[in-house]
Amino acid sequence: MTGFGGSRGLRLLALLMVSASLAGCAGNGAMAPGVFAGGGSAKYAELNDGGHVLPAIDISEIEPAMLRQPVEYRSREPAGTIVVDTAARHLYLIEGNGRAMRYGIGVGKAGLAFAGNAVIKRKAEWPHWSPTENMMNREPARYRHMASGMDGGIDNPLGPRAMYLYQGDRDTMFRIHGTTEPQTIGHAVSSGCIRLMNQDIVDLYSRVKTGSRVVVIQGGRASAS
Repeated sequence: MTGFGGSRGLRLLALLMVSASLAGCAGNGAMAPGVFAGGGSAKYAELNDGGHVLPAIDISEIEPAMLRQPVEYRSREPAGTIVVDTAARHLYLIEGNGRAMRYGIGVGKAGLAFAGNAVIKRKAEWPHWSPTENMMNREPARYRHMASGMDGGIDNPLGPRAMYLYQGDRDTMFRIHGTTEPQTIGHAVSSGCIRLMNQDIVDLYSRVKTGSRVVVIQGGRASAS
């Protein structure tokens, strides 16, 4: 005989009821996490990309809230807008109808120095990278010999993708990019702007068009609409 008979069945039924209730909970009045029903490891598996191999990421070392997942997210911004919430260490790609794709981020000093609106005017796959003058002055032994920059590749600090933010014709020097240090996602870091895990920046890059609007919020979560 099948069904929820016996104590084992009752415990399973209770667990299912608790899971269902948690799936509908909203946090901070702005969003409710979507049901992250498996498939997480597959999203961060080894990836062949442009002649390079991105290593698989051990997500057991990453806070679950930092993994890429669809969420409920109320916003006045139109679909296609990126909202970067630096305090929460989350980036949202607005999908419309109260939904967004959420990514965990690491925030560098440059990322904490910018707030407001911008537009993605350039996108690059396996971008070239050069340390800033401030980085070379702060840590000359680490960066001065790299003044001419580094070609795109697995060891490049920008990772496999970068998106460059402008205000009008002015380059803000603010970037959304990948990282060689996935363990830093969810934390403040010493350098860089807004970094995503490499598999996540590849996914985000594929969804975002040149000309997309970016809203960067410092010091607090995005307000609900």
